Amino acid sequence: MPAVETLDWGRTGYEDAYRRQEALVTRRIAGEIGDTLVFTEHEPVFTLGLRAGAENHLVWSAEQLTREGIAVARTNRGGDITYHGPGQIVGYPIVSLATHQDLHAYLRFLEQVLINGVGALGLAASRREGLTGIWLGTRKVAAIGVAVKRWVASHGFALNVNANLAHFQGIVPCGLSATEGTVTSLQAELGHALDLAEVKSVLAGEFRTLWPEFLAGPVQA
Repeated sequence: MPAVETLDWGRTGYEDAYRRQEALVTRRIAGEIGDTLVFTEHEPVFTLGLRAGAENHLVWSAEQLTREGIAVARTNRGGDITYHGPGQIVGYPIVSLATHQDLHAYLRFLEQVLINGVGALGLAASRREGLTGIWLGTRKVAAIGVAVKRWVASHGFALNVNANLAHFQGIVPCGLSATEGTVTSLQAELGHALDLAEVKSVLAGEFRTLWPEFLAGPVQA
């Protein structure tokens, strides 16, 4: 099985990254490229997923958004509203699920990549029943949302490493009420900033290790 290629786009605007991602999806569907994991950091943006009412979870006014320098963008991934910004690692796996057509299993795969990666960095993350993403108790450290076209997946995950957590106050992140949990970062939990290149290397290693196992696993009924 060919190795998963890793690309690092560095800091990107969301709209530009979205177009580049769609171009990779087209190429993956055509068989011009293999499975690819893209890393990026976005300029500050709130993205609205396909879940009904996602826009109702935007708390800040247009004036506040301008003051904080945060854009708002609609996207074709599943899920609610979320935040992307500097210090947050966004992973966009552009991968074919044609031989393992099970979207729920793919979401669990992404969660396991993050659980393993965060574990390697010294924190015991876990899933929460009925909720996507990765958690440290009731504190959410990573969000997940994907899109699928002709069984090629795109979008993916956002891991708060050294992210500005104050920006999450502008939304109800992923529709998560205060009674359900809060948002955190690796920096907040560990008490120090992390090297983003090191974290990307850890995540890429976990992805490459688990990907063949996922493709070879049973498709859930």
